[in-house]
Amino acid sequence: MKKFESMTKYLPLLENDKIGTWVIDRENDGTPEHPFHMPFVDYSEMVRSFIRDVHEFHENNKDFELTHYSEILEKNGLKWDSESMSEADVSDLDSHCVMALLMAAVRAERFCDGALLDFFENGSMKKWLTRLQEIDAADCTD
Repeated sequence: MKKFESMTKYLPLLENDKIGTWVIDRENDGTPEHPFHMPFVDYSEMVRSFIRDVHEFHENNKDFELTHYSEILEKNGLKWDSESMSEADVSDLDSHCVMALLMAAVRAERFCDGALLDFFENGSMKKWLTRLQEIDAADCTD
């Protein structure tokens, strides 16, 4: 098995998955009897599985130190924000930094609803996973 296959297996699934949809409370009026529910993204099973696999990769590859994703990004000239991460030229990034991008995207969702959805919708996730696939392919030829 290739090192990043647990991540890159999602590449073909991205094309036809709904990824997630915003759920906005339009039924309640905000009164104490009928309080508004905060908007949230209802992610597809594929995305929920992807999140679990990112965390599992972290658990099985402690040497990547993915809990320090922000520092890893910074060492590679990137910031932990959607613009910097989305616009990153990943063509020369190593697997360590690409995995940090994936972890940072997953973690961003905990602080900002919809952040992960944006990374899927704007093509960043596909770009990052494709880079991991390239790295796996290069490792097979060495």
